[in-house]
Amino acid sequence: MDVLVTGGLGYIGSHTVVALAEAGYSPIIVDNLCNSQAWIHARLEQLAGQAIPFYRVDCTDRLALAQVFEQHPNVQAVVHFAALKAVGESTRHPLEYYQNNLGSLLAVLQAMQQQHVGILVFSSSATVYGEPEKLPVTETTPLQAPTSPYGATKAMAERIIADAVQANPQLRAMALRYFNPVGAHPSARIGELPQGTPNNLVPYMTQATRGVVPDLKIFGHDYATPDGTPLRDYFHVVDLACAHVLAIDYLAKAREGLPLQFVNVGAGTPVSVLQVVETFRQATGQPLPYRFAPRRAGDVEAIWCDATLAKNLLGWQPEYTLADALLHAWKWEQTLGEQEIPA
Repeated sequence: MDVLVTGGLGYIGSHTVVALAEAGYSPIIVDNLCNSQAWIHARLEQLAGQAIPFYRVDCTDRLALAQVFEQHPNVQAVVHFAALKAVGESTRHPLEYYQNNLGSLLAVLQAMQQQHVGILVFSSSATVYGEPEKLPVTETTPLQAPTSPYGATKAMAERIIADAVQANPQLRAMALRYFNPVGAHPSARIGELPQGTPNNLVPYMTQATRGVVPDLKIFGHDYATPDGTPLRDYFHVVDLACAHVLAIDYLAKAREGLPLQFVNVGAGTPVSVLQVVETFRQATGQPLPYRFAPRRAGDVEAIWCDATLAKNLLGWQPEYTLADALLHAWKWEQTLGEQEIPA
């Protein structure tokens, strides 16, 4: 099966491309390189051991996107990652986030409809739960008002997909609600590659350790948590990539007329920011100094998931530990220090 992967050179997308190839699928990448690098493409072909078509296309460009579908009439599934994804940035540039994240989804759904592509796996987020009243969250946990425009775009996107599925019984879709994927491929050939100052904790940690940024800033230490820092649900990005493959496997066998499926993907264990720092120190042997900074707009105090449905429905569960993920992230960071634009 040919699978179109939007945002396929990005962090989660690139790992999913490798996982798809390893599972016997033929991935096709669409990426506008706004938050990724073109040289990742060659790395993916090396890891996959096969040629992987890549088109530099912005998914909000409906004509260009439609042309990609037309060139690959055997595409039967789409994994849609392409989106802006920084919570803090979205509070400063909300219109850009709504335009990009919702516009790209609408273009993808229209192209799928025109080409009769019947499987969609959507990159959603735990941010749709807002600040949940009860933890851990399950797929039936009531959605709270999103705490950021980024979270709002994910909640709106889910509604759009649900309506599209209801109107088109041939469309089968699953929204994977990610919690906090971290780490890098064990080969250290691909990993998280933020543009500018990182917005996510782990690349901030690895860059601070390597001296790219002065030190690690922990945003907020006065939350009502055991150590005052936010609680999150961290798990390995390779495990997340595998969840997308299992989602396609499931949807390919599912009956027509199935409503949009929602599935939490996370370790199911709350870990504080300070605990992540300490696990990083133990896994890598690096000292990692840090300092506290004011709370960041859009951040929630605590959130982690119950991933029982992912296990029961997809047969998915994490294979890697948090220590594995942090060690792999550090190995990846070290390769960037050796050569900023690797061959």
